[in-house]
Amino acid sequence: METWEEATATVKQQSDIVQVIGEHVNLKRSGVRYLGLCPFHQEKTPSFSVHPGQQFYYCFGCGAAGDVFNFVMNYHHLEFKDTLKMLADRCSVELPQRRQSPREAERQKRRELLFAVNRRAADIYRDYLCRLPGGAAARRYLQQRGISEQIQERYQLGYAPSVEQTGWHFLGAQLNQDEQQAALTSGLLAAREQGGSYDRFRDRIMCPIFDAKGRIAGFGGRILGDGNPKYLNSPESEIYMKSRLLFGLYQQRDAIRSRRRATLVEGNFDLLSLVTHGYESVVAPLGTALTGDQVRLLKGLADEVVLLFDGDEAGIKAAERAVPLFLAERVSGRVALLPVGEDPDTYIRQHGVAGISSVVEQAETLPEFALKRMVERHGLSLDGKTKIVEELKPLLAAADSTLQRSLVAAHFSSLLGVPTETLLAQVAPGSSADESRKPASLSRGSGQRPEPVPKGMRELLAFMIFRPDRLADLEQAGATDVLSGSIGEIIVLQLKRLVDERGSALQPEELLSSLPEGEERSLVASVLLDPTLSGRFPVDPNQEEDGLQDIISWVRRIVLKKRSDALMNDLGQAQRNNDYEQINSLMRQKMVIDTELKAL
Repeated sequence: METWEEATATVKQQSDIVQVIGEHVNLKRSGVRYLGLCPFHQEKTPSFSVHPGQQFYYCFGCGAAGDVFNFVMNYHHLEFKDTLKMLADRCSVELPQRRQSPREAERQKRRELLFAVNRRAADIYRDYLCRLPGGAAARRYLQQRGISEQIQERYQLGYAPSVEQTGWHFLGAQLNQDEQQAALTSGLLAAREQGGSYDRFRDRIMCPIFDAKGRIAGFGGRILGDGNPKYLNSPESEIYMKSRLLFGLYQQRDAIRSRRRATLVEGNFDLLSLVTHGYESVVAPLGTALTGDQVRLLKGLADEVVLLFDGDEAGIKAAERAVPLFLAERVSGRVALLPVGEDPDTYIRQHGVAGISSVVEQAETLPEFALKRMVERHGLSLDGKTKIVEELKPLLAAADSTLQRSLVAAHFSSLLGVPTETLLAQVAPGSSADESRKPASLSRGSGQRPEPVPKGMRELLAFMIFRPDRLADLEQAGATDVLSGSIGEIIVLQLKRLVDERGSALQPEELLSSLPEGEERSLVASVLLDPTLSGRFPVDPNQEEDGLQDIISWVRRIVLKKRSDALMNDLGQAQRNNDYEQINSLMRQKMVIDTELKAL
């Protein structure tokens, strides 16, 4: 039996990346590679490139890159272990059995039982809705709401009967003792103070909440009669965390990925009504305010998210609360408010898909929306602007990068007549997600264009990647100083770690596969695909030495230029202090550096 590392290598070797990706992307051969429209961002001209020889993909449009594992993980939103199992099953590779600790085994067994009981409950509720006489009122209600039978089936809607129909133990009576205990844990049943249990959901249309794997994690129930609460959700459990799930995402994932846009509505029945009428790519939070985790779920699927909310005060406040979440996740968000008194259900009934689409197309960007609401509250008097600037602080602090914060501040600056620098100064040091205070990037999701990298740095990285045996020569020349604080520093640190583990015969593709999703992997992929860089290797030893010397000269120029700039700063300080001895010393050092620069 192979080890896990060996089995992973076997699965990768036997998984034809062109075939795997070709099941989801229409690929056409172009020389030694295959081209298609990128599944990770919206485009009209193919920029997504798959290279069977090197077994990786790269998008020249958004920078998405990786091997077959990365593609499956990002496309299907799976963890690595699930991706490995999926591909292993596909190519009939037997994976070694991982030895679990007793605690891990117990946790897995407990979770599997919770999912199984939820599935059983969903089937029972569905059967009652569709087949039994007691479900007639629920069927009429759904018909009146315009929720088609096709949509009911697609979302596995069911009905939990009332106490008058079946008593307090309709569901519990159909479960064995272990299942009842699991149902108590998941919140399908509630414990009585005097002992025993009763059905938590009664006289409710039941909406199962699916996770990314299609398992039922929990339920949302809408009262059929006049009781309270109107909506009741499963309580938090080991498998159901409301802040990390979205109603409809499992069913709508392909539509969202295709359109590169998600429309977020406030409630389950808003969603059901929209999809019944043919408006797709819709999701809904689970009865609570939108969270950063939920925005992150949409990040890899959609280029933008439109909040389609009611135009009342509650809808406006919900949209305003969402602004910092989108800024923090670097997701483009817009707000479309319906007329007061309307919701997505009533609006699409009256105006159809074209009407809803028109509202969505006219949506404002989240920052514009937020500023407009602030102006409505405070006006543009001196006092009003002061209050607006105070309210802008948390928005600017939430921005995920210095660049994004500057762009947002510049936008607000032009509208308020307040200098951009003044707005940026309001954000206290340490209060933001500034890139300079984070570990290096690793966080940018697919679908976002990586920042351009200087040509010299790309050439330096190419030499290091293709010839890791020359790392020492380049480091001695000062390559580490040149790359310090840049995206290249992370890449080279990983490269050195791999060389220490596997030796200097390391292949470039091994480095690519070892990097997590983000700018670093995109940059390495772009270097591997750049014929002006990769075409140099392997080369004639004499040519290689010439190339190495060119790179070393470039590195030396950068290092010397940095030293020269530092000396000029010191020289200015010495002149202000009238320190003539220090001035003479610095001038001599500057002359030496200038001489070296001219010689390069």
